[in-house]
Amino acid sequence: MTLEWKGALMNRRDFTQAAGLATLGLLASTAQSSAQTPTAEAKAPRFAMLVHPGMVMLDLVGPQTVFALTMGQVHLAWKSMTPVGTDIGVNVMPTTTFANCPRDVDVLFVPGGLGGTTALLNDDETLAFLRDVGGRARYVTGVCTGTLLLGAAGLLKGVHATSHWYTRDLLPVFGAIPAGGRVVEDGNVITAGGVTAGIDFGLAISARLRGETWAKITQLVLEYDPQPPFQAGNPTTAGNEITQSILKLRATALEAARTAATRAAARLSR
Repeated sequence: MTLEWKGALMNRRDFTQAAGLATLGLLASTAQSSAQTPTAEAKAPRFAMLVHPGMVMLDLVGPQTVFALTMGQVHLAWKSMTPVGTDIGVNVMPTTTFANCPRDVDVLFVPGGLGGTTALLNDDETLAFLRDVGGRARYVTGVCTGTLLLGAAGLLKGVHATSHWYTRDLLPVFGAIPAGGRVVEDGNVITAGGVTAGIDFGLAISARLRGETWAKITQLVLEYDPQPPFQAGNPTTAGNEITQSILKLRATALEAARTAATRAAARLSR
């Protein structure tokens, strides 16, 4: 049975409100004791987050949770207001369309999902939206394979960027310089590796927008203190056998992504 993210929206809002108030209270206390302003700027930040069919849910909600705790305005943008399906069968309800999404945002964000990303690499409407908003945004950002869409929109030329480990080698076709960090920052372009890197990424954005103290308190409110039971989160620690098994399992999807990326890069060069 398919559920809708909208159905859980009130619970998320309750948590965000409570966590946000806790964050603000802690920040006020910190500021009073240090006589320093805890925020990087007074204006609430604005976020345009692409949502798209086939995206990885955690790519979206990890950063979204951190973004919400900046006390900013989060816009979930898609072509229409139709619910968008995700990898885990939970639909996400867009809050705005491409046509109505604010253009003067602080952060443009793109989540990943191999199949969903591949389907959009040559989608004119989506790429035009990313190009337009990305050309105005203070920060151009993405997580996982979503960074390939930034590349296809022409937003990664000449900058260091990352992606999920099994698609990172596609970044150069868009003129990007592949980098292996969990979060890679190059000027106003901030990208992250696969899925769980989105929380690290979100905290990096929070620090840029609200200051390091705010980001640290957000991390504590979320109790983000990862201690995985296995050291297998990247090809080096996982080892060759596990890595090759994943590449074999996803060989067809990865080849489709490569073909779509090559075509998208050729379109950029016209």
